Amino acid sequence: MINTEEFTQRLERVIRFYGESASSFAEKIGVQRSSISHILSGRNKPSLEFVLKILSAFPEVELYWLLNGKGSFPAKKEIKEQKILEPTPVSSEKIKKEAIAKAPENLPEEKIFSENENNKTIERIVVFYSDGTFKNYHN
Repeated sequence: MINTEEFTQRLERVIRFYGESASSFAEKIGVQRSSISHILSGRNKPSLEFVLKILSAFPEVELYWLLNGKGSFPAKKEIKEQKILEPTPVSSEKIKKEAIAKAPENLPEEKIFSENENNKTIERIVVFYSDGTFKNYHN
């Protein structure tokens, strides 16, 4: 059985996270405004249908977190659903040219790609983007 008071606190957190009012939140999940009001006031307990509507409208909300407070919010869905790009064979020359083209102008070319005294070469470069995706280059 869920703790209604704690559920209410988590529901309020979800509503605040999305910058919604109780009224606009009710509209987005497809319930009457009074349903939200009654749950937030503790008058009613949330139904399974109510919980499922929240999960459907807001995929960042995890069921286990919403019901029990265990897990995280917002959920790290982007990590779980991240598309893993298949590595494509790319020549080290192509990687070097791309890196040089994108490098700041004040860095000399030889500082970007250099070989040390053991004659080591670059095997793999991984570029991480701000949207959580990445590109994997390897020789």
